[in-house]
Amino acid sequence: MGLLVTALLQSMERVSVRLYEKRREYTRTRMVQLAPYLVADSIESYRTDVIDGDSVAAIFDPAELEQGLVFRQSIPSDLGALLQTWALGFCPLNSIERSLSDLIDTREPNTVERWAAAVTVEDLTAMLQPGDVVIDATGSRSLLRDQLVPSSGETVEGANTLKVRLEYALVITFLYGQPYDCDEYCKYYKNIDNPRYKFIPMVHRTHYDGSVSHVTGIVNISAEDYEAMPSRFNGEWLHENVPDVAKSMDRFIDKIKEETHGEILGDLEIVRIPLDLYRARNATNRLLLSAGSSDHPFAASPVFLAGDSAIGSPYFQSISLGLECAMFLAGLIAQRELPLRDMLDRYELYIYKQWLRVYMRSKMIKHNKDLFESVDNPLALLDKLHIY
Repeated sequence: MGLLVTALLQSMERVSVRLYEKRREYTRTRMVQLAPYLVADSIESYRTDVIDGDSVAAIFDPAELEQGLVFRQSIPSDLGALLQTWALGFCPLNSIERSLSDLIDTREPNTVERWAAAVTVEDLTAMLQPGDVVIDATGSRSLLRDQLVPSSGETVEGANTLKVRLEYALVITFLYGQPYDCDEYCKYYKNIDNPRYKFIPMVHRTHYDGSVSHVTGIVNISAEDYEAMPSRFNGEWLHENVPDVAKSMDRFIDKIKEETHGEILGDLEIVRIPLDLYRARNATNRLLLSAGSSDHPFAASPVFLAGDSAIGSPYFQSISLGLECAMFLAGLIAQRELPLRDMLDRYELYIYKQWLRVYMRSKMIKHNKDLFESVDNPLALLDKLHIY
């Protein structure tokens, strides 16, 4: 998010950017796929989505969507070409990061000052100057999220965060030496013999790169299971310590092999995590600015949360949402005549509407997942249905 915001602001006149990056190298190799709406050229194509197309039409006014399309069309051609390429299919996350980084470095004139450093709140407050705008793209563990609301003393963790715990899960990734894709029928028939633990490939998390399929999915576990497991482990640990989950994975993978006659490459990579849907209750520091508290470090300079700092969902890749938020924010900053208060209000409203979109999409996926896990048990299935 930070790299995209930088690239967008870099092309604007009378704007200089200082970019702080915690990572000296881009090492995240997971595969990502940008949503088609990021490069949509019409409102109709923007709303083309089987899950939340109706939600988009209900939440956003056509004029809002049109404004976003107009800004996309104003994006410099070098950056626009990269977005079009990334939206064609899967690519490693670090490829996107490196492409953006190289674009920033090779542009002329280059108005971006880059620092490789982990910035603290104290560092940031010490360097702020009048006229600065702060954009926090530090991710789900946002540096500034809980700093943006008035407090009587020390910052309270979670004070500006709304969190919905959806479930606990194992995120399991493996490589497979043949093409493999998995729709709802596949998920059902490959789990038909798994009474408790069902491996469900995530939405848009199965990818074939020409020689290897990258498969990522989740297995619902109990809070007790979660507490008994390390944060990361492999298939060997799973077989030795949680044999019921291991047997479910073995059944699922064996059925893949029966169909496509391939082999698992390497071992399973497993992470146990709580699946949380969350948002910043305030995506800017407008409350601090309104309060007029001169002693607060962020009471004078506007602060914006971008990407996962503002919103996050565990069921689908949030990179597309984050990039879109970055575009919207850059579009606001480009409107020099726009009063600061209006800029903050518009961004807050935009983030809230995106939250409604993400919330409804995530709850629908969660509900459908719950139904799927009980599909062979009619009484359990009826318990989860709420009709009329």
